[in-house]
Amino acid sequence: MNNSELLNVLENIEREKGINKEFLFKAIESAMASAARKVLGSKDAEVSAVIDRDTGVLKIMSDGKEINSAELGRISAQTAKQVIMQKIHEAERDIVYEDYLKRVGTITNGTVHRFEKGDIIMDLGKAEAILPKSQQSPRDRYKQGERVRAYILEVNKLSHGAQIVLSRSDAAFVKKLFEIEVPEIADGIVEVRAIAREAGERTKFAVWSKDDKVDAVGACVGMRGQRVKDIVRELQGERVDIIRWSDDLKEYVKAAIAPAETSDIKIDKEHKKVEIMVADDQLSIGIGKHGQNIRLASKLVGWEMDIRGKEEKAKAIFAENKVEADESVKGEVVEKPRIKITDIGGVGPKIERALLAAGYDTVEKIKSLTIEDLTQVEGIGKKIAEKIVKSAKEA
Repeated sequence: MNNSELLNVLENIEREKGINKEFLFKAIESAMASAARKVLGSKDAEVSAVIDRDTGVLKIMSDGKEINSAELGRISAQTAKQVIMQKIHEAERDIVYEDYLKRVGTITNGTVHRFEKGDIIMDLGKAEAILPKSQQSPRDRYKQGERVRAYILEVNKLSHGAQIVLSRSDAAFVKKLFEIEVPEIADGIVEVRAIAREAGERTKFAVWSKDDKVDAVGACVGMRGQRVKDIVRELQGERVDIIRWSDDLKEYVKAAIAPAETSDIKIDKEHKKVEIMVADDQLSIGIGKHGQNIRLASKLVGWEMDIRGKEEKAKAIFAENKVEADESVKGEVVEKPRIKITDIGGVGPKIERALLAAGYDTVEKIKSLTIEDLTQVEGIGKKIAEKIVKSAKEA
């Protein structure tokens, strides 16, 4: 490699690879000085090498005297080539690392390259990335050569280069998909206030609009639901609930626990707990499959949540009231006898069957009824109803 060839090679590398030419000059000079020291057979000799940046001429000095580079023979050319290749590889690794480090928190596209013990190695073009099994959605199925979108979770610098870790299960992946699909989010008009996700199953997504004229939920749903449909398709059918964020905690909790309808909400600010009351037929909806709905709602709001039906609440109150401590009996807990509905005046076997059929199976339930309510039960007239209501309250 003559002087002009060296300059041309370095210029091409700088232009095509983005590697600074001066960086390569210094690397070659250091390597040439080391090679010259070996040829001279003197480890202690002060040897330096300088390449003219304009002509490419190499000058090697040893103890203040110039050495004819031709004396180094083929060693100098081989050393220069080796150093250039080594530095190119090192610089390329650094460039990839710096490039993807800046892109952490964004979505990238890649091709499924190969499978390694459940992990997927993705080809990103300039680099390879890993999609670990732990960061995959249970709904995803992959084929070699398939194009896949994923979230850049982290980038680590290893001895052999950058390790790019991808995710399709992180909640931030869904958030970024919405930023891409919804211009109002990208423009900052609509803000994502909270997100909770169980990958492959369900995501709850709370949004708020800075502009009263822009409906945050409507913007995310899109015309005829097209925007959210595209995201659900990307997530292979995962359910996505878009919720309107509110600074009114009760309103926010109502939205978060949807599709269940709440009847009452009690807030314990000191312990950051919320007790949600729902109709009995709404309880299973509020809890969700394996507790998923209430769990995600709790994550979304950031408060501990307890949900119960009215019937369950009534039973809990009754259970608390039917047991009381009798300190006079050696500190033992004495249970009050439970009152049966047949103990209520006016309730015989026939009336009992009618009350049970109507769902009034406890004294607590009957006590809360009005005379008008009772007369709606088959076989109960006004006089009997009056007697039952009075007796139930006394009981």
